[in-house]
Amino acid sequence: MTNPYSRAVAVLAILIAGSATTEADVVLDWNEIAVSVLPASETRIVAIAQLATFEAVNAVTREYQPYLGTIDAPPGTSPEAAAVAAAHTVLMHYVPDRATDLNAARERSLATILDGPAKQAGIAVGVRAADAMIALRADDGSAPPELYQPSSSDPGDWQLTPGCTGGVLFNLRNVTPFGIRRGRQFRLDPPPSLNSWQYAVAYYEVKRIGAMDSVARPQDRADVARFYAMVLSTGTWNPIARQLAQARSGSLSQNARALALLNIAMYDALIGVFDTKYHAPFWRPETAIRAGDMDGNRATRGDPNFTPFIPTPCHPSYPSAHAGASNAARAVLERIYGRAGHWIELSSPAVPGVSLQYTRLDQVTSDIDDARIYGGIHFRFDQEAGTRLGRKVGEYVYRHHLCSRGDAHPSKRARHCHGRRASATERE
Repeated sequence: MTNPYSRAVAVLAILIAGSATTEADVVLDWNEIAVSVLPASETRIVAIAQLATFEAVNAVTREYQPYLGTIDAPPGTSPEAAAVAAAHTVLMHYVPDRATDLNAARERSLATILDGPAKQAGIAVGVRAADAMIALRADDGSAPPELYQPSSSDPGDWQLTPGCTGGVLFNLRNVTPFGIRRGRQFRLDPPPSLNSWQYAVAYYEVKRIGAMDSVARPQDRADVARFYAMVLSTGTWNPIARQLAQARSGSLSQNARALALLNIAMYDALIGVFDTKYHAPFWRPETAIRAGDMDGNRATRGDPNFTPFIPTPCHPSYPSAHAGASNAARAVLERIYGRAGHWIELSSPAVPGVSLQYTRLDQVTSDIDDARIYGGIHFRFDQEAGTRLGRKVGEYVYRHHLCSRGDAHPSKRARHCHGRRASATERE
């Protein structure tokens, strides 16, 4: 497995050593740095960094409704300097062991900005925005981590899979969201009953194509399974957003908003996913297929030797976390950039030899669904449920936060944009 920080070294080296250009966008540069220096699962910190960056830039440009609303910038402040200082301050707080590289990247970014009062004011604004976001999230319930220990071995109940000592991210369901009101806001109905036809169909699908030794898995589906096993939602959708932003030639302010909405939607979707996961923990295909003769469904036949193509994560199956976060991301990016007409390319040093190309955002989420099923770690209904939850979260975040000032609803408490008020279901 590739060291999670290895790509950070390469990215930072390029940004530090590369020549400055007038087309450089420090918001996009520092998004790439943030994703690179953090472990793949650190969606929360990327969200904090992007919100701080947005708040700093928006304090200068004032194009959108603020998230915090407590950061002011004097006239003439450099939004570029504000963006650099905000992102750098957040990352220094959470990954101080990367100080040498982060400081060098900061100096390189700031060197492209004309020295003077505007630059110094921007740095001060960025630091204030970062400090405010760090303080806001200091006691959000994300720490300490908690493990879930299953107490039942009944059919359908989640049980420890090989290599797991407990269910990870048990505390995530109670973390304070960034944009939705609470983790249970979009809690899903239970998965299909074990004796249902729908369960049997999903069972046989993953049993046939998700086994380690399956002959029904084409090479391209094996590639996406391996790719998305290593590249999680943060590492998938931030590069996509940067590519879309560059193709659109968005402004600094537009790019800061898009990346902030994207990352808070992904993290809030994960909060919602884990609320449902641990509300009624459902077993993984690895457990279900090995115990298929004992699930009460006459149509299923067990295989005690079933091993999935990719490792099973240490948390319940329903719904899929990758589907939830990815469809929240897709909902936001489709709102901003449209559904189709794109050129997107994804690759990772963690999966050498695999390069994925897309022209539509739904092609990405379709591959992620296939990745989990051909990988043998999810049922089809896990993916479909994650999709439903993720899209609800993404739509909610987009409609309620960082609105264009001309579209903001006059109620500061409601904080939603014209065109839609929160439904009764959302307010519960």
